[in-house]
Amino acid sequence: MTSLTETDHTGLLDSVPSRHRLSRYGPVLIWAILIFFASTGAFSASNTAVLVRPLHWLFPHLSEATLNFMHDIVIRKSAHFTEYAVFGVLAARAFRSSSREFLRSHWFLISLLLVTAYALSDEFHQSFVPSRTASIYDSMIDSCGGLAALCVVRIRRQSRAKK
Repeated sequence: MTSLTETDHTGLLDSVPSRHRLSRYGPVLIWAILIFFASTGAFSASNTAVLVRPLHWLFPHLSEATLNFMHDIVIRKSAHFTEYAVFGVLAARAFRSSSREFLRSHWFLISLLLVTAYALSDEFHQSFVPSRTASIYDSMIDSCGGLAALCVVRIRRQSRAKK
């Protein structure tokens, strides 16, 4: 195993063994693939509407408008926020422990840029899926989820550093 300070015959910093890169960036890639899958027709509004039907059994007095609100805002928008919060945490984990100094020192900004770029590309992808609709507002919710998670990571790091 090579250390981070060893150099190869070109005089450049040896790269970290690929298994370390895989453990860092693999979860980010896997989560990105899951997000991509969630952007397919399998997770369209008509398919996720079944999640609110049990509420109608528990609370029969709820109106159709209330159920639609809970489905669209509470479930679907919360899912956007949460899936990108997880993506942000995984990106922060990968970049904070990178073998590249630039990525380690700018982990917050690079993670936020990755989250935002992927959120925009995700909505672009959805514009080609017949049962989905693309929305810049969903991209903003996604980016806010990533930003919130990154802020939590940063605050926790700073509080640990003070102790």
